[in-house]
Amino acid sequence: MSSRSEAERLHDVIENVDWITDYLAGLDFSAFSCDRRTLDAVERCLQRITEAVIHVGIDRMAVIMPGLPAYAVRSMGNVLRHEYHKIDVGTLWRTIHQDLPDLKAACLSALGNSVSDR
Repeated sequence: MSSRSEAERLHDVIENVDWITDYLAGLDFSAFSCDRRTLDAVERCLQRITEAVIHVGIDRMAVIMPGLPAYAVRSMGNVLRHEYHKIDVGTLWRTIHQDLPDLKAACLSALGNSVSDR
């Protein structure tokens, strides 16, 4: 069992989303896809996000963010860790812009409610 609490894991998600936002500031897709250093940094942040979500647990994440496709989170984490040669930059870009803002908001909300819910 991990010694890291749910709140710490949710903070990890938020922190890594914020880092990705900082790394991508001023970049469009074309610039991002050609910038190896930024790609590596974003991939590592996404890997940490997937790990944090997995460690919070599928059932708990379903409460925190209903509709979160846990299988897709686990799948992305597996690709980032084990099948990095299959990483699709377009999928990363879409995930960052379409999914991470909602994930961050859900984590912030869960942290705000965690005192009253427990």
